[in-house]
Amino acid sequence: MKMNFPPHVLDAGRVLRICGVAWLAALTVSVTSATPLIPAARQTKPLLLSGGTVVTVSGSVLAATDVLVVDGRISRIAQKISPPAGTEVIDLKGKYVYPGFIAAQTMLGLVEISGQRQTVDSSEIGAINPNVRTQTALNPDSELIPVARANGVLTALAVPAERASGVTRGNLIAGTSTLIRLDGWTWEDLTLRAPLALHVYWPVVRLNRPSGAKGASTAPRETDRDARALDDAFVAARAYAQAKAAGRVGFETDLRWEAMLPAIRGEQRVFVHADELKQIRAALVFAKKHALKIVIVGGLDAWRAAEDLKAADVPVIVGGTNRLPRRRDDDYESAYANPARLQAAGVRFCIAGGVSGPPDVGNERNLPYHAARAAAHGLPREQALRAVTLGAAEVLGVEAELGSIDVGKRAMLIVTNGDPLEISTQVERAFIDGAPVDLRSRHTQLYEKYRERLRRLEPMTAKP
Repeated sequence: MKMNFPPHVLDAGRVLRICGVAWLAALTVSVTSATPLIPAARQTKPLLLSGGTVVTVSGSVLAATDVLVVDGRISRIAQKISPPAGTEVIDLKGKYVYPGFIAAQTMLGLVEISGQRQTVDSSEIGAINPNVRTQTALNPDSELIPVARANGVLTALAVPAERASGVTRGNLIAGTSTLIRLDGWTWEDLTLRAPLALHVYWPVVRLNRPSGAKGASTAPRETDRDARALDDAFVAARAYAQAKAAGRVGFETDLRWEAMLPAIRGEQRVFVHADELKQIRAALVFAKKHALKIVIVGGLDAWRAAEDLKAADVPVIVGGTNRLPRRRDDDYESAYANPARLQAAGVRFCIAGGVSGPPDVGNERNLPYHAARAAAHGLPREQALRAVTLGAAEVLGVEAELGSIDVGKRAMLIVTNGDPLEISTQVERAFIDGAPVDLRSRHTQLYEKYRERLRRLEPMTAKP
């Protein structure tokens, strides 16, 4: 992950990299053999998706409708469009056209195999790291990217993690996230917007007292210490901003506070990762004190703080619905019904895939099923679909570009044979900025491999 260091540290890093080239090359071959999929070429001629049922999300469902895509954007939507000269026409009668899903909380491109530290580049050592950037750490050859897009996830937010491997104290300010498209040769190709948000992990009380031990836990004191450190960082960043604006003599550039300036000025949102009710309420007070525009990420207890969130107009990125209740006396569906309760209270929200750290990476493909679970527990079905498309785009601040099928937006589209929130539905085609992308992945390769094995075994097992 990108971070700024003094020159002598950089020199030492170069030596280590040179000494380790052969070892890293061998590791790459043995551990992270890349999928031999070629990224799609940029769209060079118009594309007409003809006759499908177009689910716009932002408006009505349009039966037997054409969608014209030019230069990577949706140019026209109508019942019958006469294609311009040179247009590629794809007949989609009997199929459905949806906007691609947006995964609002992932570590795609930052973590490959969570058990192999060499393939984990999701966080840095230290508690205050606002100048860490996920953008230049992205791995466009990740095996997990094709797996996610094969199920309709075409856009994702790559988020810095809370904790570096082997570090006892997690990050309080972890750095900035990057909105990516799931196809490209380089991290520059993947990047749609960077930095998108500054990520803060709110301190939480953890009672790690041994079984049967007496006396109060020291965890509350550690939580207070971390809360003060977080407050001090934002106070220092604001003082830095004021000194810089005043042109103070002897002013020295500090890369950490420089990275926080957009958030201090209100130009960039601060994503606060918090599940517990106390964390959420503390984050709301903190945001008011420092005049920050925040989004709650995770939000397992968000439904309990719905009135406060609504009053402060703070959105929530629900960290998945396939989770256990937080308290022993919670009803069994507290996590499942969290989105429905937020929607009923008028809180803006979207649904993410529930990624909470490197061990959970690789399940972004299940994003639509988190929405389906919410739909099964009170959230209207059209709102469940919206929560992983246009709703996610609104929370991320990119609704002008993504999230629905509207003229002028990027052509991030999937073609299915049914409702994509149903597990039995297949994503048959996908287009990223109007270019058709390969839907093969490591999963499909393994499926074909072992299906061939069964074919070869059939003659041996057939009865005479």
